[in-house]
Amino acid sequence: MPLLIDTSAPVLVTGATGYVAGWIVKALLQAGVTVHAAVRAPEDEAKTSHLRAIAEAAPGTLTLFKADLLDQGSYAQAMAGCGTVFHTASPFTLNVQDAQADLVDPAVLGTRNVLETASATPSVRRVVLTSSVAAIYGDNADIASAPGGRLDESVWNTTSSLTHNPYSYSKTKAEQAAWEMAQAQAQWDLVVVNPSLVIGPALQARPTSESFSVLRQMASGRMKAGAPRWGIGCVDVRDLAQAHLAAAYLPEAEGRNIVSAVDTDFVQMAATLLPSYGAAYPLPRKALPKWLVWLIAPLARMSRQSVTRNVDVPFRADNTKAVKALGLSYRPLAESMTDMFAQMIESGQIAKR
Repeated sequence: MPLLIDTSAPVLVTGATGYVAGWIVKALLQAGVTVHAAVRAPEDEAKTSHLRAIAEAAPGTLTLFKADLLDQGSYAQAMAGCGTVFHTASPFTLNVQDAQADLVDPAVLGTRNVLETASATPSVRRVVLTSSVAAIYGDNADIASAPGGRLDESVWNTTSSLTHNPYSYSKTKAEQAAWEMAQAQAQWDLVVVNPSLVIGPALQARPTSESFSVLRQMASGRMKAGAPRWGIGCVDVRDLAQAHLAAAYLPEAEGRNIVSAVDTDFVQMAATLLPSYGAAYPLPRKALPKWLVWLIAPLARMSRQSVTRNVDVPFRADNTKAVKALGLSYRPLAESMTDMFAQMIESGQIAKR
């Protein structure tokens, strides 16, 4: 049954120029929704032109608003009259100098900023928060203590900190803050989407998500000798966008929702690219032994603790709830990877061979 999307009230999408947000905006505009897109620099054509182009070809309407996670109250104008808020804005980077300032503050304070504005905006009835499986676990070694040895929505990340997996720590603290605020009021309800590593093509020419760094490393030859068998989950960005719409418009949607298509690892991910690109690019074809990954970890800007707790340790997550409750179906890993790789070549992120 097709999802019934209410077009009677505008919706707000925070961080609308982001990788995931772009596909959410596109799906909303194609459904005829009026989208209020909150971005840091609406006047920056390089960052917003793809959204304007999508809007021109869609029945929905796009309006850009200036807002910033750390600017208290800056989302008020963009949120006025909106029935639904998609809060996607949050930094996703692994190379930080100051974890508190670069990751935790924008994630936590930004979430509080947006949700405080939601509580002050009478029209808001639902908030969809883009969290992460990083708020559920810190390292693959943690999964052994999950129910049945598989992550589900009842599990919280308790092992990350400012010094170990700070990105995961920021996502955990931000989601916890969101639930505390949601439970303290009765005007709007909160639905959380917890995706694994997001892959698939981007709508903008130069996306900044760390997902693209992984493929660039695979294509560059840095992993020619092999890749670590680092267990990870993946989901296509297009399927994730549909999960967000279902979270917003299905009345029965609730709680946390693990959105992850496949349990995999870097070696298996690279293997999906070999049939189409193996002859032209020095893609990894085998797994590096864990002892070697541990030895060279500092040279690759990895901690040896992370290697110990993640390499050769499988990722396992139960995606049953979201599949059933949100009506999801997932693209195969190979389709997502090849579409992403092709788009990165086309946009110049990976050199043509």
